[in-house]
Amino acid sequence: MNENIYKRNELLAQKVIKGLESRNMSGYYAADKEEALKKALELIPEGSSVTMGGAMSAHEIGLVKALKCDKYNFIDRDAEQDKRVAMLKAYDADVFIASANAITEDGVMVNIDGNSNRVSAIAQGPKKVVFIVGMNKVCDDVDGAMKRARNVAAPINAQRFGLSTPCAKTGSCMNCKSPDTICCQFLITRYSRHEGRIHVILVNDNLGF
Repeated sequence: MNENIYKRNELLAQKVIKGLESRNMSGYYAADKEEALKKALELIPEGSSVTMGGAMSAHEIGLVKALKCDKYNFIDRDAEQDKRVAMLKAYDADVFIASANAITEDGVMVNIDGNSNRVSAIAQGPKKVVFIVGMNKVCDDVDGAMKRARNVAAPINAQRFGLSTPCAKTGSCMNCKSPDTICCQFLITRYSRHEGRIHVILVNDNLGF
């Protein structure tokens, strides 16, 4: 990463963290993937039941691999025959791992979901939610964050899952009602009523989509 971009991200992260704190959420800055992994594991006590949505950022920093050991009760939905059962376990988990499709400079997060298990668990259920968010996902405001979620994250994920949506073919949101749409539920997280529940690790790297 260019040195000037890196420094800009470092400064911008502090602004985002202040925004998160004003919204009763905790923010942390990680200079790289290794530091992000270390901070995430500090937030997840050994013995915790842990699960996640489809957070590519968590895979990219090595968090998922680190959690798949006997120190944690990692609920791996991909290893379960009945994925619905695994998804339902998330609501009673100690820790839910997530990312954000976008986050604003003042700490508002935007997420779009197809099955809605991810956004529903972020909103309510797990005792703690730990977000891994690359600085590439920071936007000016909620409108910009929504546009990023719909026109960057959604088309890439639709392509990744091999879905037959207009955005998978055009690369941008067509506001479709396709049976394959992954834009079923929109979650804007602007405040946490429960102190100490939501933790956001901002990583000075390009992570996820």
